[in-house]
Amino acid sequence: MMQRRMCLAMAFLCALPSNVIGQQAKRAVPEYHIYAGSTHAHSAFTWSHGEMLAKNGCAGVAVYSLKPASEVLFDWSKPPLKNEKGCYSMYVINGFQYHTPDMPLRPDWKLFQGPPSDHFAKAKTSGFDWYVVTDHSQEAAFFPLGPNNPQWMASKKEAAEATDRDFVALAGFEFSENDGPGGTGHINVINSEGIVDALLPGVDLNYFYRWLANVRPNGSGPVVASFNHPSRHSYADFTGRTPAATEVITLFEVLNSNWHVHYEGYLAALDAGWKVSPTSGLDNHGTRGIATLKSRAFVLAESKTKTAILNAMKQRRTYASLDKNIQCRYMVNGAIMGSTLKKPTVFRFQIQVSDPDVNDPKAKITRLDIVKDGGTVVETYQPPAPSTTVSWNPEIRDAGAHYFFVRVWNSGGGDSPKPDPTQPIAWLAPVWTGVPSPMKPMLKPDEVKGDKSEQ
Repeated sequence: MMQRRMCLAMAFLCALPSNVIGQQAKRAVPEYHIYAGSTHAHSAFTWSHGEMLAKNGCAGVAVYSLKPASEVLFDWSKPPLKNEKGCYSMYVINGFQYHTPDMPLRPDWKLFQGPPSDHFAKAKTSGFDWYVVTDHSQEAAFFPLGPNNPQWMASKKEAAEATDRDFVALAGFEFSENDGPGGTGHINVINSEGIVDALLPGVDLNYFYRWLANVRPNGSGPVVASFNHPSRHSYADFTGRTPAATEVITLFEVLNSNWHVHYEGYLAALDAGWKVSPTSGLDNHGTRGIATLKSRAFVLAESKTKTAILNAMKQRRTYASLDKNIQCRYMVNGAIMGSTLKKPTVFRFQIQVSDPDVNDPKAKITRLDIVKDGGTVVETYQPPAPSTTVSWNPEIRDAGAHYFFVRVWNSGGGDSPKPDPTQPIAWLAPVWTGVPSPMKPMLKPDEVKGDKSEQ
């Protein structure tokens, strides 16, 4: 009877060997539900750029700040423009960002953008289980910076008001380090009480990693963070990792803006020792894409509550998919995806993937991969016939790997605007083996390679 109840609660346990089921029965087994959302969106508080502005070909950012080697003299930088019009799209003045007069506001801008409450309302009606608004912390709306800034307080208040039994709204911000020294890259911080601007003097990645170690949560649930749309060389080649930052930066944006895949950056982060789990952020700078963009981040959470969803992110029980409703989960040696094991040499996988669109031939699963360090594919499984329900229970022997994770393919290439059935459509949370990972100090400014991450 106990085994039957367990299998009803967690269907994938039915594939476990009887001795493993017996071990699980000796302790409470969490019931994990799969909830779909997005970890990355920009509301009208990101006023410097977005769909509310008329696009007219202006590009480049002019920065007003202290002159080099001066303590009192300010001046405008003159970066190269990316077009022939000779106009800038944004100004950064003393660490805060504005759009220029060359980028006028649309007369009907409210049709394209709105406050966090508009985003949450549209996400709820569009079928999201949860949704995170993460405006750039260097936006003019957040000046003067601090936990009592009216717009920052409004973001948190509107998230709380939008949350109910059917939908969880979360407030966060995007830390956008674009200039260095010591590495650049964008990082989302979710559920923090405070906020920090990456463009202020002295605020670099080293500073930020220290700040993360002490930031307090905004009410219930932990603070979690995500590397956003990285290349292999973002974040100073993923150096400077600290134990404290590792326990807060638990997510990685493998999918960005509905179809951009950052797989090479993901491997670089894992191989540098970061324990990050795949997510998907729409990175929408307006409200129109909420109903149309199909990529999703999924969490395996015990309930649809703020605390449970944040805990799932904290415990790295996530996956990213180009398919809006694919259901994925797996266990290794009885531990759920996202877990850290105790250095076993034998890894028994129980993988289950299904798609509720049973009448759609494009939704059928065609291939599963298990991947380890460096992107090495350890094993591949191709069902005898593509199906919307696939189970696979391989056993792998390996004494040196730091991590394993699972990739999924389907017949149609997902719900992306550029579907490609020859490429994966879902990336599942790793399991970490328990073998110690490297700890590399932050590179010196002259050692930092070019960062090609999106700005």
